[in-house]
Amino acid sequence: MRTARVWAKMLGCENTVIEAVDFSEQDARDCGGPRVTVVAHVRAHRRLASRCGVCGRKRPGYDRGGGRRRWRALDLGTVIAWLEADAPRVSCPQHGVVTAAVPWARHGAAHTRFFDDQVAWLAAACSKTTITQLMRISWRTVGHIIARVSAEKLAAADPLAQLTRIGIDEISCKRGHKYIVVVIDHDSGRLVWAAPGRETKTVHAFFDALGTERAAKITHVSADGADWIAGVVAARAPQAILCAGPFHVVSWATGALDEVRREVWRAARQAGAASTVRHLSRTIRLSSGDAKSLARARYALWKNPGNLTGQQQAKLAWIEKTHPYLWRACLLKEGLRLAFQLKGEEGEYALTRWLSWAARCRIPEFTELGKKIRRHLPSIHATLDHGLSNDLASHCTSC
Repeated sequence: MRTARVWAKMLGCENTVIEAVDFSEQDARDCGGPRVTVVAHVRAHRRLASRCGVCGRKRPGYDRGGGRRRWRALDLGTVIAWLEADAPRVSCPQHGVVTAAVPWARHGAAHTRFFDDQVAWLAAACSKTTITQLMRISWRTVGHIIARVSAEKLAAADPLAQLTRIGIDEISCKRGHKYIVVVIDHDSGRLVWAAPGRETKTVHAFFDALGTERAAKITHVSADGADWIAGVVAARAPQAILCAGPFHVVSWATGALDEVRREVWRAARQAGAASTVRHLSRTIRLSSGDAKSLARARYALWKNPGNLTGQQQAKLAWIEKTHPYLWRACLLKEGLRLAFQLKGEEGEYALTRWLSWAARCRIPEFTELGKKIRRHLPSIHATLDHGLSNDLASHCTSC
């Protein structure tokens, strides 16, 4: 009896009777020697037998099903472990004829609960390829396990309940221009909803799932300023305060700065800071001198000053001395970032001064950016007042 309890603990079997344990060896080329396999013959306790695999209620037996079957358990070191048991079917008035539930695995699964939970936890921490190598399963199996575990968790708790402050954003998916709209809860920091697409109907689908009553309780929505998000929020949750994410607003300034850098780089190339080389039948112009240095200054201009390396700091010092036009554009970008760092009334005052500076800076890219920010000024002021940031949604892991 004590041995059976030890095996039950090792294999993760709860409310299960261990009838016997068999060992076998097989030749395996991938592990350089014989592979040891453990097969535990088990059965559910009598009080948990003959239950519907879907609803879990006691039901009359139907037949013996397809005979005995196996479930993969967590490996015991280098030893692969299996559970083997009968798989009878029961007759459920609600779900029809289904395989009887077993306490060690989810309905329809080929792996134990502990195995599924381990794979699902790894999926949040590493790549699928790593999981397939560590757990010795296929890529497709990982996807099925994730879907199975997440469906059970979602059925147990409604992720859309008690939402008041949310963030809506899109992330890139796979190759090409494919996107997924994600919704996060600012209060808990959790991802609560996601769906493929990048258009108005995708956001409408979220509010359809949320429902009119719960949508009326939304107080703040952070987004990137896109009209296809703002329009739906205004129609479905008109009481919500729309906040423009600082990450996206500063990225507008970063884009304007890169346009100025390329303009200065093209001027340097036209001034003769380029050399020509012959490659097969083509003549290629390569940047040299100032043009080459400007081409390599992109990341130094983009990064926050506190994250610059010594070489990048030297690059900015060189730009300050030799290209004042580009340096002023860099200062404008940092000035806008400072406004979001200050927040509140100080941030709004800094933003007002920045807009005045952008209007008279005589840099067309930042003059246009100032006009764009003025169009989104109410949502940017709301961000400064309430401190909401869409960074969590923007940095969701892309797939």
